Amino acid sequence: MSVSRDQPRKPPGLCDGGPDREAFTATLVAFFLAEIGDKTQIATIGLAPRFEPFYPVVLGTTLGMMLANIPAVLIGNKIADKLPVKAIRITAAIVFAALGALILTASRP
Repeated sequence: MSVSRDQPRKPPGLCDGGPDREAFTATLVAFFLAEIGDKTQIATIGLAPRFEPFYPVVLGTTLGMMLANIPAVLIGNKIADKLPVKAIRITAAIVFAALGALILTASRP
């Protein structure tokens, strides 16, 4: 089926496997791996037993994380064109490697 010039094209979405889906998947996996065992999960574990239906705790922690991340996403979107992405990646890699080296060489008690 061909699309005529008069017919508007639908922009690619998550279900089309385009860049939106790639960005969503990369973000989902990165945050899932980064957040395993963080203080938010520990707080959720501490709050869940205090309330009989635990789903409001899950909903509250999810909404809280979303609200905390919205400003970062909006600000990052505004200034993304002005940031030197290659320099940021190199700096992040150096910091990550340095922290890893510190952990590996730290004296054990």
